[in-house]
Amino acid sequence: MVGNAIRAAIISDRRITGLSAEVIAELVAEIGPLWHERHQARLASRPRKRAVGAGAKHQLVFVDRLLVTLVHLRHGATHDVLACWFDVDRSTITRAVGEVRPLLAERGCTISPGVRLRTLAEVVDHLGTGGKTGIVDGTEIRVRRPAAGRKDRDKFISGKSKQNAVKAMVVTDADGRVLFCSPTQPGNCADITHARQSGLVKLLADGPAVEILADAGYQGLGAQTAGRVVTPPHRKFKKNAPAWYEEMHERQRKAHSSRRIRVEHGIAHLKNWRALARHLGRREHTSDTVQAIAALLSHQQTADLIPALRK
Repeated sequence: MVGNAIRAAIISDRRITGLSAEVIAELVAEIGPLWHERHQARLASRPRKRAVGAGAKHQLVFVDRLLVTLVHLRHGATHDVLACWFDVDRSTITRAVGEVRPLLAERGCTISPGVRLRTLAEVVDHLGTGGKTGIVDGTEIRVRRPAAGRKDRDKFISGKSKQNAVKAMVVTDADGRVLFCSPTQPGNCADITHARQSGLVKLLADGPAVEILADAGYQGLGAQTAGRVVTPPHRKFKKNAPAWYEEMHERQRKAHSSRRIRVEHGIAHLKNWRALARHLGRREHTSDTVQAIAALLSHQQTADLIPALRK
C-alpha cells in the first residue's frame, strides 16, 4: 500500500489521473459508500464460515482502489506495473479495477453540478428542452483478436480499419462536450445499425424536435426521424455535374462538416485516456471502460467550466 505522501502526490498532480483533486474528492465521497455497500452485500450473500471481522484485511483502502482505477484508465498501465507501484499482488489490482470501474460507468455524463445524463432518452430530452443541437458519431477501439475457433471471431473485424475493434456511439453537444457513450458493439456493426439498435431513431421520431448532426454513415435516418438527423447533402449529379452545382455542393458539405467537427474533438478527448487508444483487456469490459471514461471526462469538464462562469 502506498504511503500518505505518495498518495497525496498522485492526487495533486492532474497529469497522473487526468482529474483535479477536487473531482477526486467528490468521487471518493460519492462512490466510497456505494463500494462499501456492495462489498457488504457480497459478503452477506453467501453462508459465513468465519466470525465477523475475521479473515484477511484489505491491503488497499478505497481511496487507493479508486486511484489504481484512474491511473489504469488514464495511462493504460498494466496491472503488473500498478501492483509494483502500490506494493500489492497483481490479483489485488485486478479485483480493485473490476469493482470500481462499473461504479464509475454507472454515474453517467455530468452536464452541470448534480445533473447527469445516464440514458439516451435523457440526452434527447435534455437537447429538446434546451433547444440545443446534438452531434452523433461512432468511434472504434482496437481490441485483441478473438481466439481461433470462436464462431463470432469475424464479427470484431472492422470493415473500415480492417482491424479487430469494437464500436461505441458518442453523442456531444454543439460545443463538443460528451453527453452520452453507448455500450460497445462488435467492429462489423455499421454506425447506422448501431444507432437503430440503441433506440436513437425511435426516440427522435417520437420525442421532441431536436437537431442531430451526423456524417454520411447515418444517411437515411433523416427520413426516419422527420428530418431531425441532418447528414451531408446527397449528390444529385453523379456525372457531368455543372460547375455551379459542384461549387454549391462543396460549400454545403464544408458548412456541415464545420458544425459537426466538434464531435471529433469530443472523441479525441476520450481517446486521450489510453485505455481507449487500444484495449488490451477482456472485450466484455470495453463497455464499462468507455462509459466510465466518458463519465470522468464530463465531470472534469463541468468542474473546469464553473470557475470560468463565475468570472
